[in-house]
Amino acid sequence: MNITLKGEMRDPKRKLAAIRAEGFVPAVYYGHKEASTACVFPLNTFKKVWKQAGESTVVTLEMPKGKVSALIHEVQVDPIKGQPIHVDFYALEKGQEVSVHIPVEFTGVSIAVKDLGGSLVKVLHEVEVKGQPENLPHNFTIDIGALETLDSQILASSIVLPKGITLVTLGTDVVAAIAVAKDEPIEAPVMDLSAIEVEKKGKKEEEGAEAPASAEGK
Repeated sequence: MNITLKGEMRDPKRKLAAIRAEGFVPAVYYGHKEASTACVFPLNTFKKVWKQAGESTVVTLEMPKGKVSALIHEVQVDPIKGQPIHVDFYALEKGQEVSVHIPVEFTGVSIAVKDLGGSLVKVLHEVEVKGQPENLPHNFTIDIGALETLDSQILASSIVLPKGITLVTLGTDVVAAIAVAKDEPIEAPVMDLSAIEVEKKGKKEEEGAEAPASAEGK
């Protein structure tokens, strides 16, 4: 998959708000041997590339200085508008392995859920893998059809990895499982009768103490 994104160098004197107002998203790219370089990309174009590539597919940045192979490392999003406001790209070296988190998507039907009354629990929504960037998958698809009984689990070790990709997440980590609702007995509230007796006794003592005082007043 060849994904390209054309960008321009960013003038450090320009305010980021002005850049965003013109329909661009500020960004930087950097790497192990690549100095941090400020740049800008058309917002709408970047959003399409981000949706297509995610954070595990190599994107070729077409810059005035030349082409740079990179991964989308981090995207800052405006909490109100939901638009990207800054992007970090990690520039790759040829032959360099990288560790990334790959999203997990679930498909299929679980018999334990459909027929046995269990509930599907999605424990992991991404797993970490390591390998050459060109071999990294966009996502992993997990078939929950393997969850056939109420004690079924799908472990990270069951994920089929592309050639040259190794699992960083522990293979014993649970990706998905079945939960069973337990009926908890309703216990009647326990009344402390001794406290009630003490309270009544105290009131009687108070009434008895007040009687002579009222008699003296007469």
